[in-house]
Amino acid sequence: MITTYFPKAKISMIKVDKHLLKKTDYDVKLVNGTKIEFNNSGEWTSVDCKKKSVPDELVPKHIRRKVAASYPDATINRINKKSVGHIVGLSDGTELRFSLLGQLKKSSDSLEE
Repeated sequence: MITTYFPKAKISMIKVDKHLLKKTDYDVKLVNGTKIEFNNSGEWTSVDCKKKSVPDELVPKHIRRKVAASYPDATINRINKKSVGHIVGLSDGTELRFSLLGQLKKSSDSLEE
């Protein structure tokens, strides 16, 4: 996944989180500041590119379309996969929550205020 979507990136840290009742997950930090979390199956669950854009291929098409239409000046900097859908963070501080069916469930502006 890292070599496919972040081909020039170098890994600065890998952290293995072993939970008592949960399964193990993995946190990877790249030299450019990007943080990626993986579950015990090796699937990514969270990608946080800080000030850079998340690679388009990691963002479902319906989410990319909705963000482009409703927030044309913003980029997707963070995405989390949850069992109920996706949480997307935009460069303007907006956070969007999408259902598994692609419906926008909730948005909150500028979480950093």
